[in-house]
Amino acid sequence: MSSSSELDKRPAVDPHEEPSHEWGWHGTFPKATRIAGWFTAIAMFAMLIGNHHGFTEDLWLIGTGIGLVAFLIWDQVRGRTSWRR
Repeated sequence: MSSSSELDKRPAVDPHEEPSHEWGWHGTFPKATRIAGWFTAIAMFAMLIGNHHGFTEDLWLIGTGIGLVAFLIWDQVRGRTSWRR
């Protein structure tokens, strides 16, 4: 039977499953991802200004932009609840 001090010495991330653990930082960029998402959504709406001949391009740009904004708002609300990531 192992003692609790042996369990405390184990690394939180298994180096065999995550090779990046050996050379340093292991994680994500949540703030940068949100900033890039907002930038992309604004770029989608900015592309509406132009020489479009059909309405199909506008529908795709509007739909993609609204989808991105909805996801970003959902992600922001989800991050504030007690069951965070």
